[in-house]
This record gives sequence, C-alpha cells and structure tokens, in this order.
Amino acid sequence: MATVDVDKIRSVAVVAHSGAGKSSLIDAMLYAAGANTRLGRVNDGTSMCDYNADEIERKITINAKVLHIEHQGHRIYLLDTPGYADFIGEVISALTACDSALLLVDAASGVEVGTERAWELLNQHNLPRAIFINKLDKENADFFNALTAVKSRLGKHCLAVGVPVGKQASFKETVNLLRPEEFTKLADPDRPKAEELRKELIEAVAESDDALLEKYLEGGELSAEVIQKALRLCVLSGKIVPVFCGAATRETGVKEALAGIIAVLSSPRDRAGIKGEDPNLFAAQVFKTILDPYVGQLTLFRVFSGTLSANTGFYNATRAAKERIGQLYLLQGKEQQSVAGVSCGDIAAVAKLKDTATGDTLCINKDQVIFAPLVFPEPAISSSVKPKSRSDEEKISGALNKLTKEDPTFKVSRDQLTKELIISGIGDLHLDVMVNRLKKKFEVEVELGVPKVAYKETIVKSAKAQGKYKKQSGGRGQYGDVWLEVEPLAGGENFEFVNKIFGGAVPRNYIPSVEKGVKQALAEGVVAGYPLVNIRVIIYDGSFHPVDSSDMAFQIAGAMALRKCIQGANAVLLEPIMDVEVLVPDEFMGQIGSDLSSRRGRILGMDVRSNMQVVKAQAPLAEMFKYATDLRSMTQGRASYTMKFARYDQVPQKISASIIEKIKKEKEDKK
Repeated sequence: MATVDVDKIRSVAVVAHSGAGKSSLIDAMLYAAGANTRLGRVNDGTSMCDYNADEIERKITINAKVLHIEHQGHRIYLLDTPGYADFIGEVISALTACDSALLLVDAASGVEVGTERAWELLNQHNLPRAIFINKLDKENADFFNALTAVKSRLGKHCLAVGVPVGKQASFKETVNLLRPEEFTKLADPDRPKAEELRKELIEAVAESDDALLEKYLEGGELSAEVIQKALRLCVLSGKIVPVFCGAATRETGVKEALAGIIAVLSSPRDRAGIKGEDPNLFAAQVFKTILDPYVGQLTLFRVFSGTLSANTGFYNATRAAKERIGQLYLLQGKEQQSVAGVSCGDIAAVAKLKDTATGDTLCINKDQVIFAPLVFPEPAISSSVKPKSRSDEEKISGALNKLTKEDPTFKVSRDQLTKELIISGIGDLHLDVMVNRLKKKFEVEVELGVPKVAYKETIVKSAKAQGKYKKQSGGRGQYGDVWLEVEPLAGGENFEFVNKIFGGAVPRNYIPSVEKGVKQALAEGVVAGYPLVNIRVIIYDGSFHPVDSSDMAFQIAGAMALRKCIQGANAVLLEPIMDVEVLVPDEFMGQIGSDLSSRRGRILGMDVRSNMQVVKAQAPLAEMFKYATDLRSMTQGRASYTMKFARYDQVPQKISASIIEKIKKEKEDKK
C-alpha cells in the first residue's frame, strides 16, 4: 500500500447516541469508496464494524473499530465507537487516536443523552468536528427540526452545509448550500429555508476574515471555492461546526459526507505540535489492545511523528523497554492488511509485543517524549464472581487478566477481608458483556452476586478480663494464664500490643505467644466474625506453671482473654463510607438529594462543571451497590458518578443488629 502525504490523511472518530447509525454510515462510506464490494448491514450481521459475536447478537457496537478508505487520493481512517455509556472507555481510546470527529444525530430523535455525552468528550479532547443528521428516511424524521435541536443544545455555531431533497420515504438526495444552482431540486416550502441557511453560513464564514467580510458587506459575490477554503479554517478553529445530512442505509448523503471530511476536517499537520513531538523522529501512542484469536495480542497505535518500518523495533518510553516488531498492519475491521511501514497520521497495529500496554508511548530513544497517559473513568458497579466448577476455577484468573488488557475500564480485584473475587465495570450491560465473553471466548462459566461489605469491628470503651487455659490428661498438662486490658485506639492505628508484665508473672518468652493468640482472635472477630481494629491490648498480669506451660497454652489463653474483654467493651460494627461525586443536570438535583438521603448519605457541597451540577456527598458502601442502575433510571441516563473509599464509620444500632442476626442465621444454616 502506497504511502500517503500527511496533508491527505484524515482520522475521524464517529460518535453518537446508541442507535443513531454510526456503523451503518461507516459501512456505507466503505462501499461508496470501493473499500468493500458489498454494503454491510448491521441488521443482517454483515457489518464490517460490528463483527464480534456479542455485537451481532445485540446489534450494537461494543468495541471501538478501525477501518480505512482510500478516496480521491486521501486516506481516511474511520473509528467506529459505541454509543452506550457502559462502553465509554472505548470512545475515549478512539478519540486519543483521531484528529477530528463526526457526530451523528438521529433525524427523528434529535439530540439525545448520548449525543450530549459525546459532545462533551469532543470538547474535552479539543477536536474539530462535523455533524451528520442521519436517518432522514425514517418515519417522523425532520431535518429542520433536528437542526433546530442541534443549535439549541449544542450551539448556534452548528451550521448546515447541505439540506435534504424530499422527506422521509420520499427523501432521495441532498443539496449543497454553497451551490445555489441546485436549489431548484427543492420543494417550494423548503427553498426559503435553504436560502436562509445559506445566508447564515456565508455570513459566519465571512465574519471570520476581515478581507472576506469587507468584500461581502460591499455586495461582492464570494465563490464556492473561497467560502470552502475559509470554512475549513473556521472548522479547524472551532468557530463553525458544519452539519451534513443523509440516510446511511439508503446510501444517500454519504458521498457528500466523505467529500466534507476531506474538505473541512483536520489533517495530522493541522494538529501538529499538539503533543510536542519532534516531526523527524518516530513517536506514537498505544490507544487500544485487542486479543485476536488468530494472531494473538494486537497492539493498536497512532503515529504522531516520524516513520516506522516492519521488522524493526522501537523503545517503549513508558516502561523503559525495547521491543522488536515483525509485520505492521492497517486494520479493516477484523481484517489485517500488511504494510511495509507507517508514518505520521497513520493508525496501525503490530502483533505479539511483550511489554507494551494501552496508553504507552512508543518512540526512538528514552529521552524523546512521553505522552500523557489515557485517563479512563473509574468503574461504577461491582459484582462478586464465583466459578461454577473446578475447571472454571483453574482458568478464571488468566481469562479475567486478558479481558482487563483489552478493556481498561474493566477491573478485577480480590477483597482480602471477604476473600471474594470482585469484577467492576461502568454499568450492568458492561459486566453482562464481560461475563458473556468469559463463557464464549474462554469457556469459563461464573455466577455473579452482590459483593459482601467488608465490615470491621471495634470497641468503644475499656475492659479487663482473664484468660486461663488449663488442661490435664495424663502426662504433661497445658497451662497458660493471662490478664488483658483492651481500650479504643485513636488516630487511625489498627492494633497495638503493650507488655506491662513486671516481676516475671508471665515469662518473657511466652509474651509473643500471647500476642499471636490475640491477633488470631482479632482476625476472627467477636461480634459478627469481622476483624477487630482500632484497639490497644495490654497484658498486665498472669501466671505460669514451670512444667505444664507452653507456647500453645499461652496462645490459647491470650485468645480467650481477648474474647472475654471484647464482650465487656461494647463492641460495634464499622462500615466503609465512600466519597461520592455525582455529575447531574440541574433539573434532577431534587431527586439526587432525596435519593442520597434515603441511602444514609450526607451531601457535603455542590459545584458547577461545564453545564452540569456536581454533588459531593458521602454514603455507606452497603447502600451504593445498585446506584449506577438507579441513577441512570432517575436521570434518563444523563447523570454519572464516581466513588472512592473515604473512611470507616460506626453502623447505626438498628442496622447493626440486623446484620449480626443475618450472619448468625447464615452460620446456623451451614451447620
């Protein structure tokens, strides 16, 4: 495949609310440009974008895909992205690799939750963009209504560059607003609307340049070519977002959108210098990892400067490691096309790297550059996971590890207190997909459950007690006798053991055994079987037998004394309290506040971020396991949240009593 000049490369992330037709548009573009001999269709399972088994089954995009087109001397990389919020990590990965974006809007549904979410991500990545109003052949579709919604919700700088001829079932082609001679194709009621939109576009373009504005105000005619050139500069600077239109499944408006991508969206040179790289030296960043069933691990990277040839190597600046490489590939969905080399602007893949992961910087030498790491949202929902069989148990760790390599928003951990294996993701659908992949890809079946809360126990007052272990059964006996005092320990310290024995009441060599017994009893808990923390244990008296005393006897005596002390020290349960930050539109603030209160939460403050409210609160983890689903339901999917551990706090008496009762019942059921 021939090398393409950097000015003729476009890398475009296609983003939208789920169901707006991203994959269908890319399939139509591939077909229109001759990159595919047949038109792929999502509903038929023949899309070049949605080719994974779970995507074909659900008819949605789950993983970001890279495809490319050679069109009119240009190479266009198209990155298909998921629309569901559960897979937002895939969108973030794709945006890292692109110079611009194409945002789709459903002509019938208008601006939806996912549209606004995608728009905000484009703002965060500072990407030039265009909009494509899709599905104009759909019932209730209306281009002018959709355009009004776009302007209202996304900004008045979103300006149409084309309008449809006909409506819904009669929609057949589009008219370029820069070519008024085409307006004769429009129905009489639509012509004045088109004239108004053309005037609005030309005025906005003219206002961007003093010379153009002067000529325009003097009544001079601006040619389509002059307007087009000025429009591109406006798009690159963010002053104008051009709006195209069409119906992907009808292949209508597709060629116009392709022409628009070439004419007005960014080339790598337009974005050069955004990462501070040396243009003459190879520098790239890994934005995605794929586990391919045939070639193994595929590492996808975007080249920001320089060139890289097959069968050479590079330096991983993030991990301070050298990597040798074999073949280089350009991706066409699930297919890999071998190339001799890649250069600035290319999005490529290489197989079987040893030390390279998503987010890593690839370059020539260690002092060259390190790109900022990719930042993904923290998981919002967790489940405990248990293998169904012994064979599943043996395979589960390796399978879960591979899934985390592919998806940085999928986390796996083991709770040291509850001994549970925990998987965490962005939402219910995310975890459902991962469990399904465990089964189909790795033949591992698991059962999901609500994670256990890692409660702890502590004491609220001091107490003293004796632990005396005496056993005689013929021959040498067992004897250990200790007096312990326990008291609450402040300042975040979990445990302190103090030796106040004087006069050899307990020989020095038995003190470590007493401490060992105490620690064992602390780990097992007394009230509900949870570890005891924030406690000082003092040994201050005891007795021994010169023949029958032993390490084991004093270990047992220490544990006995500790348990008796706890009974008199008013032991209570502690629960993990989480810092919660909710990002929510104004109109849902009331529901958020009352819902958090119902979860025993406490609102600490509020802030404003962009056009959203930020609610900062603290709430018990036990009340937050289903919050991701409930929050989505309460806010029509428009709110999101993050959560992290803050501290442990005492469980209210009534709730504590029910927890202890439940644990006792579980223990009885096991007997």
